[in-house]
Amino acid sequence: MLKRFGPLIILVVIAIAFFAAGGQHYVTLDALRDNRQFLVDFVARNPVGSALALVGIYAALVAISFPGASLLTIAAGLFFGTVVGGSLVVIGATLGATIVFLIARNASGDALRKRIGNWGEKLADGFEKNAFSYLMLLRLLPVAPFWLVNIVPALFGVKLRDYVLATAIGIIPGTFVYASIGAGAGAVLAAGQELNLKGALLKPEVIGPILGLAALSLIPIIYKKFRKEPVA
Repeated sequence: MLKRFGPLIILVVIAIAFFAAGGQHYVTLDALRDNRQFLVDFVARNPVGSALALVGIYAALVAISFPGASLLTIAAGLFFGTVVGGSLVVIGATLGATIVFLIARNASGDALRKRIGNWGEKLADGFEKNAFSYLMLLRLLPVAPFWLVNIVPALFGVKLRDYVLATAIGIIPGTFVYASIGAGAGAVLAAGQELNLKGALLKPEVIGPILGLAALSLIPIIYKKFRKEPVA
């Protein structure tokens, strides 16, 4: 029992400790604005250590299913630039999601499957048809909570290789969008203005490529469906 549920218990304890210590108050736009110059200088003095810290912190926030992890993507773009910052976030997010996947797979059972509700059952049906494409589609278009998509594949036999690749590829577009916002956020935050994330994400030049990639990920699912249809 300890081997099965030990990692899950540790993860829950870490999450409780994070919130009890007020960690959520440090992952806000206000905190980013107030500490921007200090963090910019720190990253300039310690680029490698800062990059490793970003990957580790991001992985930890994803692992405890912290809902504001996307703000750290903006910070990554602000401090490291779009390409480097976005790449570090993809590594950290994939690592954190994989930790959750492995813990869920180790602790999964019939009781846990029953508790995930209708959302989980709908996702399970998609995974059975084409796990890789379906998971990548869910990553591209976050129609389900990120934490739920981290857990459900583990309950229904998705291979670790497919999970890691689909997660890494699927989060790239959204990650680099947020990182690019962060890369241009320095002047906005310095002026004391608010970042308009919703307006930036809904621009045609941003949402268009993401929808295109989502459509491509549907092709294997559609092909598999019609291939099984009987010929008249």
